[in-house]
Amino acid sequence: MQPFKEHRGDEGYLYHPLLEDDQASSVAGKMTTDNGNEDKRPFSETAVSLSVSSSEPDLDEFTSRAAQLVVDKPKANWKSYLWDTLNKSPEERRFLFKLDAVLLTFGSLGYFIKYLDQVNINNAFVSGMKEDLGLYGNQLNYMQTCWTVGYVIGEIPSNLLLTRLRPSLWIPACEVYALRFFIGLAESAFYPGMQYIIGSWYRRDELAKRSCIFHASSAIGTMFSGYLMASVYHLGGRNGFRGWQWLFIIDTVISLPIAVAGFFILPDLPEITRAWYFSPQEVALARHRMRLEGRANRSPYTRAKFRSIFTSWHIYALTALYVFFNNGNGVSGQPAFQLWLKSKGYSITAINTIPTISAAITVVTTLIYAWSSDSVFRGARWPPIVFSGLVNIVVYTSLAVWNIPDGWKWACFLLAGFGGGISGLTFAWAHEICGDDNEERALVTGTMNEMAYVFQAWLPLLIWKQVEAPVYRKGYITSIFIAVGLITTAFLIRYLHARERLRKRSAAVATSS
Repeated sequence: MQPFKEHRGDEGYLYHPLLEDDQASSVAGKMTTDNGNEDKRPFSETAVSLSVSSSEPDLDEFTSRAAQLVVDKPKANWKSYLWDTLNKSPEERRFLFKLDAVLLTFGSLGYFIKYLDQVNINNAFVSGMKEDLGLYGNQLNYMQTCWTVGYVIGEIPSNLLLTRLRPSLWIPACEVYALRFFIGLAESAFYPGMQYIIGSWYRRDELAKRSCIFHASSAIGTMFSGYLMASVYHLGGRNGFRGWQWLFIIDTVISLPIAVAGFFILPDLPEITRAWYFSPQEVALARHRMRLEGRANRSPYTRAKFRSIFTSWHIYALTALYVFFNNGNGVSGQPAFQLWLKSKGYSITAINTIPTISAAITVVTTLIYAWSSDSVFRGARWPPIVFSGLVNIVVYTSLAVWNIPDGWKWACFLLAGFGGGISGLTFAWAHEICGDDNEERALVTGTMNEMAYVFQAWLPLLIWKQVEAPVYRKGYITSIFIAVGLITTAFLIRYLHARERLRKRSAAVATSS
């Protein structure tokens, strides 16, 4: 059975999207105003009266039941610190289990293959591609820039389209790609788009964990690419392909089925979902949860809305925060560790596998940041962000000196993984700050990722030049200042957000009195 699409009939009736095709004839909601005339407002702005057969519960019953099952502010206990569904009703736990099983699984697998396809160029480069293709200048930087330019072009338009199109159609379609520029262009929809969708389903006490679990899959993709390169390197000569060429072939075989699955399992957004695995009651539950969070539904783009977005501090401060994060982890994004190991005479297998320890550290610290933010820091996002910035200052100051004991150099390359785990927290923070305007939330999260990669398109050409590897003195020194900027911006956002919440509370009190 296919979900019946919401549309107007010839007589102005609005059919309800939660019911199946064979139920459609029993549901017709005439949209009227108080004086009996037909209401021309959008569905999201109207009160729809549904006439439903006695055998089917109506929407009011679903909404009323959802209000009984979901509390305004879940009470934290020791069990909820382990996992946030354990202090919720059985019905809400069942709904969240389904949502996690589908959305987090697809999102994590999708981001896994995105990073697999993004970092494979580094693994291939140190595993024979450099010598086979004669890439002895800065060609690696240029190839990375081609990917980044494609990624930058597509991000903001894609996130804006997600407020009008079904994510279950748009995002999987963008995962089919070819060539380096088009890989970046197609993949531009995925990360900010999935962060937008995650922010549309989860509440404050759930958001950081899911956002960070999703982000951790990037580090797992980096690890897997290293292991895969170490394995397929021995296939060199099979069917006329070099070992590093087999890496790209196998990556494609892994990626395609995951991309196709998105057409069938992505749940879209609560207000338009047609996911086959959610019951009407669970859809009503999802919508009620977002109402409690103050998370706005979709609304038209207007000149006033754009003026409001671009005169607010949200888009500028949050974008600056993500630019500092994304460009402050050069050791993770560049093959610095691999090229240093290569200069020390390590084998191809060791060059590809040892740096995965740093990626494993990123996975662990990402989860620690998420759980500590939701529990120990009571929902505050800034403490883990500041901590990661402090670790980066220590790491990159040491690497900038360079003439340090090899043991400490090993430690610095590995500890660089501490800086890569805060992306999910920055997006969780953005969803909370921009939650009362859906279009602002989509534009801000898209702009955060967009501008981060705008800088990444040209900055490595200046500070991470291949010909200067593995010393990269300019890159290490620049990363110190970026870490300082990250910490400063986190404190600024904390101050601005606290002031904004105080003003909203004061306005609410003044209105009620």
